[in-house]
Amino acid sequence: MADPTTQSTKAPWHLWVVGGIAGLWNCDGAMDFTLTQVGHTAYLSALTPRQLAYLNSFPVWVVVAWGIATWGGVVGSLLLLCRRSLAVCVFLVSLIGVVLTDLHNYVLSNGREIIGGGAGAVVFAAVIFVIAVLLWVYARVLRKRGVLR
Repeated sequence: MADPTTQSTKAPWHLWVVGGIAGLWNCDGAMDFTLTQVGHTAYLSALTPRQLAYLNSFPVWVVVAWGIATWGGVVGSLLLLCRRSLAVCVFLVSLIGVVLTDLHNYVLSNGREIIGGGAGAVVFAAVIFVIAVLLWVYARVLRKRGVLR
């Protein structure tokens, strides 16, 4: 007879929906980060010279935090779809990356002024933060229920 403490619960249908949508959402963020970091000319052509200079002036810790936030979300989504409990830790690290990036952009620098977008940019940053929190909480709940192993 199998040990009941090592058996995992069947994956609920919403795991695949949340994991798939989270993967797409986070891939978009990772693409933005990557194309910005490699200096993809066509991708960056919509930015003003001042905005480009701002992005290029990021301290190393901000670039690292931004990369961890975006690529951590991708990895966390994949781990969620693979039903691995490590998704919880990875989503938490990604969330910390989001917080550090926002701290730089909205508190420690004049990023809001330079990037522009008005209230819409702040709302979008808030949406990113809320989604990161929700993915972390969702993964924690699934781990507690035994869905993630």
